[in-house]
Amino acid sequence: MFDSLSGRLDDIFTRLRSRGRLSEKQIEEVLREIRLALLEADVSLKVVKTFIADVRERAADAAIHKSLTPAQQVIKLVHAALIDVLGRATVGLEPAPRPPRVLLIAGLQGSGKTTA
Repeated sequence: MFDSLSGRLDDIFTRLRSRGRLSEKQIEEVLREIRLALLEADVSLKVVKTFIADVRERAADAAIHKSLTPAQQVIKLVHAALIDVLGRATVGLEPAPRPPRVLLIAGLQGSGKTTA
């Protein structure tokens, strides 16, 4: 699932890098492609809507950095929004002090539960 999503996002950003200046219409097109990629990866519709709205708001509020291309700025905005959605802090796994240690792994078919 993550490989597929990662591949789709990589394709979107590769096409984005090949463009010079970006219009609002092109940014909306990129956001639509990202939304579709997330939905196809079984991300919750509520999360996707919140994420896309966050990126759209950041894009409207973003100051233009002269050192970045427009494509790099969009990638930076998406990256920052992903970090906010996923969380900045890592959470460690604290197993029980004595056996048995039970760990429940849940996921869709083909999502890599046995190989993760």
